[in-house]
Amino acid sequence: MAPPRGRSELLDVLGEPRLRGRDLLSINDLSADEARLILDVAARLKRSKFDETQTLFAKGQTLVMLFEKPSLRTRVTFEAGMTQLGGHAIYYETRLGQRETVPDIAHNLERWVDGVMARVFEHKHVVDLAANASIPIINGLSDLEHPCQALADFQTLIEHKGDIAGKKLAFVGDGNNVAHSLMLLAAKLGVNFSLGHPAGYEPLPEIVERAKSDASVSGATITLTHDAREAVDGADAVYTDVWASMGQEDEAAERAKVFAPFQLNANLMKHAHKRAIVMHCLPAHRGEEIAADVLDGEQSVVFDEAENRMHAQKAVLALVL
Repeated sequence: MAPPRGRSELLDVLGEPRLRGRDLLSINDLSADEARLILDVAARLKRSKFDETQTLFAKGQTLVMLFEKPSLRTRVTFEAGMTQLGGHAIYYETRLGQRETVPDIAHNLERWVDGVMARVFEHKHVVDLAANASIPIINGLSDLEHPCQALADFQTLIEHKGDIAGKKLAFVGDGNNVAHSLMLLAAKLGVNFSLGHPAGYEPLPEIVERAKSDASVSGATITLTHDAREAVDGADAVYTDVWASMGQEDEAAERAKVFAPFQLNANLMKHAHKRAIVMHCLPAHRGEEIAADVLDGEQSVVFDEAENRMHAQKAVLALVL
Protein backbone atom coordinates (compact mmCIF):
# COMPACT_ATOMS: atom_id res chain seq x y z
CA MET A 1 0.00 0.00 0.00
CA ALA A 2 1.31 3.44 -0.89
CA PRO A 3 1.95 5.96 1.87
CA PRO A 4 -0.67 8.68 2.33
CA ARG A 5 -0.31 11.80 0.19
CA GLY A 6 0.44 15.21 1.62
CA ARG A 7 2.65 16.27 4.51
CA SER A 8 3.45 13.38 6.81
CA GLU A 9 2.29 13.83 10.40
CA LEU A 10 5.64 12.31 11.39
CA LEU A 11 7.99 14.89 9.88
CA ASP A 12 8.13 17.09 12.97
CA VAL A 13 9.35 14.12 15.03
CA LEU A 14 12.62 14.20 13.09
CA GLY A 15 13.47 17.55 14.64
CA GLU A 16 12.24 16.74 18.16
CA PRO A 17 15.29 17.25 20.42
CA ARG A 18 14.01 16.47 23.91
CA LEU A 19 15.02 12.81 24.12
CA ARG A 20 17.76 12.69 21.49
CA GLY A 21 20.78 10.76 22.79
CA ARG A 22 19.06 9.90 26.08
CA ASP A 23 18.98 6.58 27.92
CA LEU A 24 15.75 4.87 28.96
CA LEU A 25 16.60 2.71 31.95
CA SER A 26 13.57 3.52 34.09
CA ILE A 27 10.24 5.27 33.85
CA ASN A 28 11.88 7.70 36.28
CA ASP A 29 14.10 8.84 33.40
CA LEU A 30 11.03 10.48 31.86
CA SER A 31 9.03 13.50 32.88
CA ALA A 32 5.27 13.31 32.48
CA ASP A 33 5.50 15.42 29.31
CA GLU A 34 8.24 13.20 27.88
CA ALA A 35 6.16 10.08 28.56
CA ARG A 36 3.20 11.73 26.81
CA LEU A 37 5.47 12.59 23.88
CA ILE A 38 6.50 8.94 23.47
CA LEU A 39 2.88 7.80 23.63
CA ASP A 40 1.85 10.44 21.09
CA VAL A 41 4.61 9.42 18.68
CA ALA A 42 3.75 5.74 19.19
CA ALA A 43 0.14 6.43 18.23
CA ARG A 44 1.21 8.42 15.16
CA LEU A 45 3.61 5.67 14.06
CA LYS A 46 0.85 3.11 14.42
CA ARG A 47 -1.60 5.22 12.38
CA SER A 48 1.05 5.88 9.73
CA LYS A 49 2.18 2.29 9.27
CA PHE A 50 2.62 2.67 5.50
CA ASP A 51 4.13 6.16 5.56
CA GLU A 52 7.64 5.96 4.13
CA THR A 53 8.64 8.84 6.40
CA GLN A 54 9.13 6.20 9.10
CA THR A 55 12.18 4.87 7.30
CA LEU A 56 14.00 8.16 7.93
CA PHE A 57 14.09 7.84 11.72
CA ALA A 58 16.84 5.22 11.92
CA LYS A 59 18.19 5.35 8.38
CA GLY A 60 21.75 4.05 8.34
CA GLN A 61 21.70 3.34 12.10
CA THR A 62 22.34 0.10 13.96
CA LEU A 63 20.91 -1.13 17.25
CA VAL A 64 22.61 -3.93 19.20
CA MET A 65 20.21 -6.08 21.20
CA LEU A 66 21.91 -7.73 24.18
CA PHE A 67 19.95 -10.67 25.60
CA GLU A 68 20.80 -12.40 28.86
CA LYS A 69 17.41 -14.13 28.80
CA PRO A 70 15.30 -15.22 25.81
CA SER A 71 12.23 -13.36 24.58
CA LEU A 72 9.64 -13.55 21.82
CA ARG A 73 8.10 -10.07 22.06
CA THR A 74 11.21 -8.07 22.96
CA ARG A 75 13.37 -9.48 20.20
CA VAL A 76 10.82 -9.47 17.39
CA THR A 77 9.36 -6.05 18.18
CA PHE A 78 12.71 -4.28 18.50
CA GLU A 79 14.16 -5.98 15.42
CA ALA A 80 11.08 -5.43 13.27
CA GLY A 81 10.78 -1.90 14.62
CA MET A 82 14.32 -0.98 13.62
CA THR A 83 13.72 -2.39 10.15
CA GLN A 84 10.54 -0.33 9.75
CA LEU A 85 12.42 2.79 10.90
CA GLY A 86 15.03 2.21 8.18
CA GLY A 87 17.75 0.85 10.45
CA HIS A 88 19.27 -2.49 11.36
CA ALA A 89 19.28 -4.57 14.54
CA ILE A 90 21.89 -7.11 15.69
CA TYR A 91 20.90 -9.85 18.13
CA TYR A 92 23.62 -10.87 20.58
CA GLU A 93 23.05 -13.45 23.32
CA THR A 94 25.42 -13.01 26.25
CA ARG A 95 25.91 -12.98 30.01
CA LEU A 96 27.20 -9.54 30.76
CA GLY A 97 30.34 -9.35 32.87
CA GLN A 98 31.45 -12.95 32.39
CA ARG A 99 33.64 -12.90 29.29
CA GLU A 100 34.59 -9.24 29.70
CA THR A 101 33.55 -6.40 31.93
CA VAL A 102 30.38 -4.39 31.32
CA PRO A 103 32.36 -1.12 30.93
CA ASP A 104 34.58 -2.76 28.28
CA ILE A 105 31.50 -4.00 26.42
CA ALA A 106 30.01 -0.50 26.54
CA HIS A 107 33.20 1.15 25.26
CA ASN A 108 33.39 -1.30 22.36
CA LEU A 109 29.76 -0.93 21.35
CA GLU A 110 29.81 2.87 21.39
CA ARG A 111 32.52 2.75 18.70
CA TRP A 112 30.43 0.57 16.36
CA VAL A 113 26.72 1.18 16.74
CA ASP A 114 24.16 3.90 17.46
CA GLY A 115 22.27 2.41 20.38
CA VAL A 116 21.88 -0.61 22.66
CA MET A 117 18.82 -2.41 23.95
CA ALA A 118 19.65 -4.75 26.83
CA ARG A 119 17.41 -7.44 28.37
CA VAL A 120 19.18 -8.41 31.58
CA PHE A 121 18.82 -10.16 34.91
CA GLU A 122 20.38 -7.40 37.04
CA HIS A 123 19.34 -3.77 36.65
CA LYS A 124 22.91 -2.80 37.59
CA HIS A 125 24.04 -4.01 34.18
CA VAL A 126 21.94 -1.50 32.23
CA VAL A 127 23.08 1.22 34.64
CA ASP A 128 26.73 0.26 34.05
CA LEU A 129 26.23 0.17 30.28
CA ALA A 130 24.74 3.66 30.36
CA ALA A 131 27.48 5.00 32.63
CA ASN A 132 30.18 3.84 30.22
CA ALA A 133 28.65 4.38 26.78
CA SER A 134 28.07 7.63 24.92
CA ILE A 135 25.18 6.12 22.94
CA PRO A 136 21.59 5.59 24.14
CA ILE A 137 20.94 2.53 26.30
CA ILE A 138 17.39 1.16 26.47
CA ASN A 139 16.22 -1.19 29.21
CA GLY A 140 14.43 -4.05 27.46
CA LEU A 141 13.77 -5.64 30.88
CA SER A 142 15.64 -5.89 34.16
CA ASP A 143 14.82 -7.23 37.60
CA LEU A 144 13.88 -3.70 38.68
CA GLU A 145 11.81 -2.36 35.79
CA HIS A 146 10.26 -3.00 32.38
CA PRO A 147 9.72 0.53 31.04
CA CYS A 148 9.06 -0.41 27.40
CA GLN A 149 6.30 -2.78 28.51
CA ALA A 150 4.68 -0.05 30.60
CA LEU A 151 4.72 2.39 27.68
CA ALA A 152 3.06 -0.19 25.42
CA ASP A 153 0.50 -0.93 28.13
CA PHE A 154 -0.42 2.73 28.51
CA GLN A 155 -0.70 3.11 24.73
CA THR A 156 -3.17 0.21 24.89
CA LEU A 157 -5.02 1.74 27.84
CA ILE A 158 -5.44 5.02 25.94
CA GLU A 159 -6.69 3.19 22.84
CA HIS A 160 -9.40 1.43 24.83
CA LYS A 161 -10.27 4.04 27.46
CA GLY A 162 -9.53 7.40 25.86
CA ASP A 163 -8.55 10.06 28.39
CA ILE A 164 -6.87 8.01 31.10
CA ALA A 165 -6.55 10.71 33.77
CA GLY A 166 -8.56 9.57 36.78
CA LYS A 167 -8.99 6.03 35.48
CA LYS A 168 -8.04 3.10 37.74
CA LEU A 169 -5.46 0.47 36.83
CA ALA A 170 -5.34 -2.53 39.17
CA PHE A 171 -2.46 -5.01 39.29
CA VAL A 172 -2.88 -8.33 41.10
CA GLY A 173 0.11 -10.52 41.92
CA ASP A 174 3.77 -9.88 42.61
CA GLY A 175 5.16 -6.40 43.24
CA ASN A 176 7.68 -7.07 40.49
CA ASN A 177 9.47 -5.16 37.73
CA VAL A 178 6.33 -4.79 35.61
CA ALA A 179 4.34 -3.55 38.61
CA HIS A 180 7.13 -1.05 39.37
CA SER A 181 7.08 0.50 35.89
CA LEU A 182 3.28 0.55 35.69
CA MET A 183 3.01 2.22 39.10
CA LEU A 184 5.58 4.87 38.21
CA LEU A 185 3.98 5.68 34.85
CA ALA A 186 0.47 5.74 36.33
CA ALA A 187 1.65 8.21 38.97
CA LYS A 188 3.15 10.52 36.35
CA LEU A 189 0.07 10.46 34.11
CA GLY A 190 -2.65 10.84 36.73
CA VAL A 191 -3.90 7.26 36.66
CA ASN A 192 -5.02 5.74 39.96
CA PHE A 193 -3.00 2.60 40.63
CA SER A 194 -3.79 -0.22 43.04
CA LEU A 195 -1.66 -3.25 43.71
CA GLY A 196 -3.09 -6.36 45.34
CA HIS A 197 -0.28 -8.65 46.50
CA PRO A 198 0.46 -11.30 49.13
CA ALA A 199 2.34 -10.25 52.25
CA GLY A 200 6.06 -10.45 51.65
CA TYR A 201 5.80 -9.72 47.91
CA GLU A 202 5.63 -5.94 48.07
CA PRO A 203 7.10 -3.55 45.53
CA LEU A 204 10.31 -1.85 46.62
CA PRO A 205 9.71 0.96 49.13
CA GLU A 206 11.73 3.45 47.08
CA ILE A 207 9.54 2.77 44.03
CA VAL A 208 6.37 3.33 46.07
CA GLU A 209 7.80 6.51 47.58
CA ARG A 210 8.68 7.94 44.17
CA ALA A 211 5.29 6.97 42.76
CA LYS A 212 3.44 8.63 45.62
CA SER A 213 5.55 11.76 45.17
CA ASP A 214 4.65 11.96 41.47
CA ALA A 215 1.02 11.11 42.23
CA SER A 216 0.80 14.08 44.59
CA VAL A 217 1.53 16.27 41.56
CA SER A 218 -0.66 14.50 38.99
CA GLY A 219 -3.62 13.87 41.31
CA ALA A 220 -3.35 10.08 41.10
CA THR A 221 -3.69 7.71 44.03
CA ILE A 222 -1.37 4.80 44.84
CA THR A 223 -2.91 1.97 46.88
CA LEU A 224 -1.28 -1.23 48.16
CA THR A 225 -3.40 -3.98 49.68
CA HIS A 226 -3.28 -7.68 50.54
CA ASP A 227 -6.89 -8.05 49.34
CA ALA A 228 -7.27 -8.80 45.61
CA ARG A 229 -10.92 -7.75 45.59
CA GLU A 230 -10.13 -4.41 47.19
CA ALA A 231 -7.42 -3.81 44.60
CA VAL A 232 -9.74 -4.58 41.69
CA ASP A 233 -12.82 -2.76 43.02
CA GLY A 234 -14.13 -0.44 40.30
CA ALA A 235 -11.00 -0.78 38.16
CA ASP A 236 -11.07 0.24 34.49
CA ALA A 237 -8.23 -2.18 33.72
CA VAL A 238 -7.03 -5.25 35.59
CA TYR A 239 -3.48 -6.48 35.03
CA THR A 240 -1.56 -9.56 36.09
CA ASP A 241 1.78 -11.20 35.40
CA VAL A 242 3.38 -14.60 35.96
CA TRP A 243 3.90 -15.56 39.59
CA ALA A 244 7.48 -16.80 39.09
CA SER A 245 9.65 -14.85 36.68
CA MET A 246 12.63 -16.20 34.79
CA GLY A 247 15.32 -16.99 37.35
CA GLN A 248 12.74 -17.78 40.06
CA GLU A 249 11.95 -21.31 38.92
CA ASP A 250 13.01 -22.81 42.24
CA GLU A 251 10.34 -20.68 43.95
CA ALA A 252 7.53 -21.62 41.56
CA ALA A 253 5.83 -24.28 43.73
CA GLU A 254 5.82 -22.09 46.85
CA ARG A 255 4.68 -19.04 44.91
CA ALA A 256 1.79 -21.02 43.37
CA LYS A 257 0.42 -21.63 46.89
CA VAL A 258 0.95 -18.08 48.11
CA PHE A 259 -0.49 -16.38 45.04
CA ALA A 260 -3.52 -18.65 44.51
CA PRO A 261 -5.96 -16.12 46.08
CA PHE A 262 -4.71 -13.52 43.57
CA GLN A 263 -5.60 -15.43 40.42
CA LEU A 264 -7.27 -13.18 37.84
CA ASN A 265 -10.50 -15.07 37.16
CA ALA A 266 -14.14 -14.37 36.38
CA ASN A 267 -15.09 -14.05 40.06
CA LEU A 268 -12.41 -11.42 40.65
CA MET A 269 -13.40 -9.53 37.50
CA LYS A 270 -16.93 -9.11 38.88
CA HIS A 271 -15.49 -6.51 41.25
CA ALA A 272 -14.00 -4.42 38.44
CA HIS A 273 -15.92 -1.96 36.26
CA LYS A 274 -18.26 -3.88 33.97
CA ARG A 275 -16.37 -2.58 30.93
CA ALA A 276 -12.93 -3.20 32.42
CA ILE A 277 -10.20 -4.54 30.17
CA VAL A 278 -7.91 -7.44 31.07
CA MET A 279 -4.15 -6.96 30.63
CA HIS A 280 -1.12 -9.26 30.80
CA CYS A 281 2.43 -8.70 29.51
CA LEU A 282 2.77 -12.34 28.34
CA PRO A 283 3.80 -15.10 28.27
CA ALA A 284 0.80 -16.25 30.32
CA HIS A 285 0.21 -19.46 32.23
CA ARG A 286 -3.47 -20.27 31.81
CA GLY A 287 -4.92 -21.73 34.97
CA GLU A 288 -2.23 -20.17 37.16
CA GLU A 289 -2.07 -16.38 37.46
CA ILE A 290 -4.98 -15.99 35.04
CA ALA A 291 -7.93 -18.20 34.11
CA ALA A 292 -8.10 -19.29 30.47
CA ASP A 293 -11.61 -17.91 29.98
CA VAL A 294 -10.45 -14.47 31.18
CA LEU A 295 -7.24 -14.39 29.15
CA ASP A 296 -9.09 -15.48 26.02
CA GLY A 297 -12.31 -13.63 26.79
CA GLU A 298 -13.92 -10.55 25.25
CA GLN A 299 -12.41 -8.16 27.80
CA SER A 300 -8.85 -9.26 27.11
CA VAL A 301 -6.54 -6.86 25.24
CA VAL A 302 -3.34 -8.86 25.72
CA PHE A 303 -2.54 -9.10 22.02
CA ASP A 304 -3.15 -5.38 21.56
CA GLU A 305 -0.51 -4.89 24.25
CA ALA A 306 1.84 -7.26 22.43
CA GLU A 307 1.34 -5.37 19.16
CA ASN A 308 1.90 -2.05 20.87
CA ARG A 309 5.28 -3.19 22.17
CA MET A 310 6.54 -2.57 18.65
CA HIS A 311 4.89 0.83 18.24
CA ALA A 312 5.93 2.16 21.66
CA GLN A 313 9.49 0.94 21.18
CA LYS A 314 9.63 2.42 17.71
CA ALA A 315 8.64 5.74 19.28
CA VAL A 316 11.46 5.44 21.81
CA LEU A 317 13.96 4.57 19.06
CA ALA A 318 12.73 7.39 16.80
CA LEU A 319 13.16 9.91 19.59
CA VAL A 320 16.46 8.81 21.16
CA LEU A 321 18.57 7.69 18.16
